[in-house]
Amino acid sequence: MQIRTASARSLRVLCFLAGAVLSALAAPASADDTGYRLGVMDKLRIRVAEWQPAEGTVRDWDAVSGDYTVGPTGSLSLPFIGDLPAAGKSTADVAAAIGEELRSKFALRNLPSASVEIAQFRPVFVAGDVHTPGEYPYAPNLTVLKAVSLAGGLRRSDAGQRFARDFINARGDAAVYNSEQSRLFARRARLLAEVADAPELKIPPELEKVANADQLIASEASLMKSRRERYELQLKALTDLRDLLETEVRSLSQKSETQKRQLQLVSEDRDKMARLTEQGLATASRRLTSEERAADLESNMLDTDTAALRAKQDINKANQDEINLRNDWEAQRAKELQDTEAELEKLALQLGTSRELMSEALAQSAEALKFDPSGKAATIKYVVVRDVGQGPKEIAVNENDRLLPGDVIKVSSELLMQ
Repeated sequence: MQIRTASARSLRVLCFLAGAVLSALAAPASADDTGYRLGVMDKLRIRVAEWQPAEGTVRDWDAVSGDYTVGPTGSLSLPFIGDLPAAGKSTADVAAAIGEELRSKFALRNLPSASVEIAQFRPVFVAGDVHTPGEYPYAPNLTVLKAVSLAGGLRRSDAGQRFARDFINARGDAAVYNSEQSRLFARRARLLAEVADAPELKIPPELEKVANADQLIASEASLMKSRRERYELQLKALTDLRDLLETEVRSLSQKSETQKRQLQLVSEDRDKMARLTEQGLATASRRLTSEERAADLESNMLDTDTAALRAKQDINKANQDEINLRNDWEAQRAKELQDTEAELEKLALQLGTSRELMSEALAQSAEALKFDPSGKAATIKYVVVRDVGQGPKEIAVNENDRLLPGDVIKVSSELLMQ
């Protein structure tokens, strides 16, 4: 009879030890092995048992065993124990703390064995451009894409096709405006170079990331070169004309001096013929010839002086034409630059309107993105807000990244500014 009792007691001891070992191994395996730390809203399943050596039996602490939730303060509220800190601890830490608290409270000789396992992880939260934002249960290996799927996917509406059409139209307008804006940036760079009389045209900062910037600048540089050559040729023509007229004025001046000397000689000869004629030593015909010759020289001198005056007037006109050409060149550059700046301001407003229309379309239905297979106009951005121990922190993630319990996933559709 004693042998049977001893055997029964030994069997119960072995069963208890096996159960304790299995509980200790099974519960923490999904949490402790991965370094998981408990947090608010985690639901735990707690089982407590105590080995009674005197009776050779296992005593279940049913009053303590049960399902509990980590409260807002990060503690578990347990019978006999009260509030037990749990946030930031592992299930093994909580199990050991429960055993120690019970032995201390009841002055137990043997340490009660506590088994703590996670019955339900704290939920994750999905917010932003999803169909059904809210709270969703966490499961191991939950990814961002799976969480978005739980929330019904990207936000859509009954009139999704209309919003998609609006998005496509606005995207097309934005592409046209972007192209025109790049062309205007290149034109403005050329005008600024012409105003500053720069020898070459460089790529402005606004075009550094534009794919066809080299072509735009090359086209404007070619135009700048041809316009400058034309302007310089006009200036050279006016300079040559002025030089020619100045040469003509000098020639006429020399001719006038020669004619003055000739007129002086002819005048002397005429006066001599007049005296001889009065004395009867010369005929009247010779005197008349001298008078005619003097008159012709005086007429030629008047013609020379008139031609010189006309040449000087032409020189003044050439000088004025050069001044007007330079002023017109500068005024035209300033006017074109002003018009270009006005067009750029207008395009900036049009681009802003197009982006607002695209944003509105995406706000109404994020699925409009599927009509943009290039992904150049807009994209979906995922951000996880996670408590890292020093407060919440925003972390940029992609759709295949794994989540942790308590994460908040923010889904937003964003336009890519160009």
